[in-house]
This record gives sequence, C-alpha cells and structure tokens, in this order.
Amino acid sequence: MTAATDPPTRGRLKVFLGYAAGVGKTYQMLAEAHKLQGEGVDVVVGYFEPHGRRDTIALSEGLERVSRKTISYRGATFEEMDTEAILRRHPAVAVVDEFPHTNVPGSKTEKRWVDVHELLDAGIDVLTTMNVQHLESLNDQIWQSTGVRVRETIPDWVLKAADEVVMVDLTPRALLNRLARGVVYPPEQARKALENFFKESTLVALRELAMRQAAYVVEGHWAVEESPAVGDADGTASGSDRLLLLVGPEPSSAALIRRGRRMADLLRADCVAVYISESPGLGHLSGKQRQYLERHLNFARALQIETRILEGRDVADTLVTFARLNGVTQVFVGRDTEAAAHRWFAPSLVERIVNQARGLQVTVVADRSVRTPVTDRP
Repeated sequence: MTAATDPPTRGRLKVFLGYAAGVGKTYQMLAEAHKLQGEGVDVVVGYFEPHGRRDTIALSEGLERVSRKTISYRGATFEEMDTEAILRRHPAVAVVDEFPHTNVPGSKTEKRWVDVHELLDAGIDVLTTMNVQHLESLNDQIWQSTGVRVRETIPDWVLKAADEVVMVDLTPRALLNRLARGVVYPPEQARKALENFFKESTLVALRELAMRQAAYVVEGHWAVEESPAVGDADGTASGSDRLLLLVGPEPSSAALIRRGRRMADLLRADCVAVYISESPGLGHLSGKQRQYLERHLNFARALQIETRILEGRDVADTLVTFARLNGVTQVFVGRDTEAAAHRWFAPSLVERIVNQARGLQVTVVADRSVRTPVTDRP
C-alpha cells in the first residue's frame, strides 16, 4: 500500500507592473532572476520576449532557458511557451514574460496567464510582466482616453490574486527619450508607437493609473478609475453592498459589466449580472441576439460575477423585486447610444426602474465607445 502524498504547496506569483512598453519590466524581472540564482535558487526562463533590446538580451544570458514549442497555424510557424516542459523540469522559479499574451490557436490554453496558473498549481513560483492597460475592467477607459482598443486582456481577479506586485516606474519624458534613441523599438515601429500610446499626455495618465493599481494591491484594496460616488462619506467601503447589473444583448452591456466589476472591487461587494427574459427559453430573441447575450454572460462569469436569467413580462418590476429579495443596494443599467431603436434600454425603462427602486442607488452607465478602434500593438 503506497502512502498518500500531500499536494504541492501552491507557487507564489510576482508581477512586475508597468504602464507602457520600454519602462523596464522585463529587465527588472531578469535582474530578480539573477539575484535568486545567486542565492542558490533553481531558476529557469520559461518564456522571454527580447523585442531586440540589447540590454535586456544581455541580462538574459547566464540563465537556463526551457526551449519553446512550435505550433503551425495557417501555413506559418509560431513559438509559444512549453508549459509541459517546464512542469517536467520543475524548477523552484520560472520566469515568464508577457502575462496577458494570447496563445496561437492550436495551443492547449488560450491565454498565457492560464499556463502560469498551471505552473503555480504545481508549486512553481513565477515571475512575470504586464502593463496596466491589459486589465479587463480598464478596457473602455483606455479606449476612451487613447483611442486604442487593447486586445489582450486579463480579468482583474488574476492580478488581484498575485502574491506581490512591483511597480516598475520611469518618467514619461525618460521613456520618450528611450524611444527616440531606438532603445524601445526600431525606427518605423517607434513612429507608429508615437501615434498610439506614446503620446506624453497618454503616458502620464497611464503611469498614474499603474501607480494607483500597485498602491491599492499593496494596501489590500483595489482601484477604480472614477472618484468614489458611493459608500461612506470618506470613500471607504461599507462592507454590506451588493451590486446588480442589468445586462442584455446590446453592445453597451460589455462596458456596463466592466464598470460594475470595478465598482464591486472598490467596495469589496458581491456582484450579480441579471438578464430578464420576456418568455421561457429566450424565444423572443433572435439567434444573433442570443449569441450576444451569452457572450456577455460568459464575459461576466470570466470576471467572477454571478449571472442569473429571470423571467418576467415587466422588466422594471421583475428587476426591483429581485433586488429587494436579494439584498441589492445598487443597480447599474445601461443607456445605449441608440436608445430610441432599442426597447431594452429606452429612457422609459430607465425611468420606471428609478421610480420603483426607492431606497436603491441606480446608476445609468452610458456607452461612450465612439472611437474607431486601432490595435494596441505599435
């Protein structure tokens, strides 16, 4: 009879957080790896993206690297982190660059952060890097302020669950000087970068956002982009809030879910996303509407928001009744930019909810996604 073995102690996750490419996240991560190696810790590089930066490439020397795996997709060959090889090697610490990276189709997992969690589950500590704009709940705010839609994101809870977050800082002016000297990108790529994230005003805003995120993580809180408008007078959480998000198939629901998630994090409150169906089985929705609704509900679940589908002919009455029975204190509804064309978020529905929700705070979230999105990669 073989003795049972205890599961491995979960590894620790350390995130080097920045606000833009070139601030030195990867450099700091590799410096940490060398420090650990010098102390006798078994360290390997699971994935490292040099971006042609000579100083960073030089710092990677002397560290053991686990070979990448190759994946063929649409006639091209791509390299991804070989998670299975790292697990077989089983170091004490694995260095994994670009935490929010999306793996090429055909990979075992869709996102690199999922691969990292597999390493953590196996008891391997991980050092990794990311920029603040890759947080899912900031996606709309980043788009509205920069005109850039970030395509690779991670749920906020993934960063919130990290054991340590280190803010890697560099002034925007110093970063622009690095860009001009060709340290960050080659000339053509640098020119495109200046048209997107690398405007000084944008970098200042992103830097402030990253500093706030790191500060809240260190203090055991979680940041929100707006000034607190709810809770106690000093902006602290009451600890008894419960948020309800009224979602539907409309595009504005995605922004509503992000806003609700961040407010719930700020208040350390429970959050539930609700769709109210006029008939059983969602029969009143078209196939495309059902597809969009399911996409929004799955998005909410990915952000660790409870989802419910309720049935009721009167949306306002069903919503308020559910809210009162479930201890909801705040209700978030969306006002679509084309409200006149959509029955769901027409002004009359919002007004009826406000009139019936006596004692509840109702917040109407406008969808300001009016920019034409561009890629987040310069």
